[in-house]
Amino acid sequence: MFFSANITSASEDETLWTKLREGTAFAIMRHAIAPGTGDPDNFNVNDCSTQRNLSNSGRQQASEIGEKIRKNGINTAAIFSSAWCRCRETAELLNIGDVLILPSLNSFFRNSELREPQTYALKEWITKNKIGRPLFLITHNVNIRALTGAFTSQGEIVIVGRNQNGELIVLGTL
Repeated sequence: MFFSANITSASEDETLWTKLREGTAFAIMRHAIAPGTGDPDNFNVNDCSTQRNLSNSGRQQASEIGEKIRKNGINTAAIFSSAWCRCRETAELLNIGDVLILPSLNSFFRNSELREPQTYALKEWITKNKIGRPLFLITHNVNIRALTGAFTSQGEIVIVGRNQNGELIVLGTL
């Protein structure tokens, strides 16, 4: 098994923040509040007007999460996002670094046949990249579930580290 879950209590949040600051763990986050499920039939990844987007509450949520990240000592981070507008906007509103698109973070909600190859590509990308500094991946619930087994709320952050064998493990959520 690639992941095992070890969800922490709220009192252990500081340990998670420390691991993120040190780069010994990374964050994978579901986009902020975007009402609805999936995308409209006329969806086009290059046209935000055809997508399910962040609501005003979602924009506020993303900004507040960014403030919380900075209050916990992370002012800059490597930040990668799905190409979907709700993920990119979430990543930008965190205001912790330049946002780069990572295709393996794109949703496969409508194309379940992409689940395995895309999750494999993301695992390979994570394994090959030396964390060494704060890293945030902004994506969708289906991607997070496929990678970690965790079901996430909009705006929820899953903290992932490595065990002694180098396998990725869920350390907790923020």
